[in-house]
Amino acid sequence: MSISTSGAGRAALAETLLPEGATRFLGAVLLVVAGTVVLAISAKIKVPFWPIPITLQTLAIMAIAAAYGSRLAVATVLLYLAEGALGLPVFTNTPPLVAGPAYFLGPTGGFLVGFVFLALIVGWAADRGWSRSFAKLFAAMLVADVIVFALGFVWFAFFAQMSDGSVGPGMAFAFEWGVAPFVLGDLLKIALAALAVPAIWGLVDRKA
Repeated sequence: MSISTSGAGRAALAETLLPEGATRFLGAVLLVVAGTVVLAISAKIKVPFWPIPITLQTLAIMAIAAAYGSRLAVATVLLYLAEGALGLPVFTNTPPLVAGPAYFLGPTGGFLVGFVFLALIVGWAADRGWSRSFAKLFAAMLVADVIVFALGFVWFAFFAQMSDGSVGPGMAFAFEWGVAPFVLGDLLKIALAALAVPAIWGLVDRKA
């Protein structure tokens, strides 16, 4: 695999490392599929917490987006969500819950949709070379994570189908159980991802 340094500082890491020529598209497809595997694994690494477990998904998406750029990152998340919608057990609570379209109606539905925006915003930052800077990447990830929490909170509070048949437990409950327990953990995930990707860039630059 040849390393292209043209446009250094602007292309995302994956765009720089992908081979040139006819195999570039195949390489991109393999990255997207591999990314969905990482997301599925990260969904299963969790701290059991009702009704929304603590997982490594946001860390995985932020790292993938920072490395892949917006196009490949969004494609990865959309394929991952499609896998779950088609019934593959890739989401954190499947099993025991059954995957499929109905899963999106549960307490985590807003967060799942928010993952697309997380990939888009962090990937957008990576496309502009921000993945080389801890400060810029951290800022982009923080903004994106706030949007994920906002979407997850609104859905959970007002629209989520609960196990007892009720719809939306309300703002106080949603904040207590769907936001507050995750804030410190997500700040740590953001810091880890914002440190890791620039460090990888440093290794690539030294080898180029």
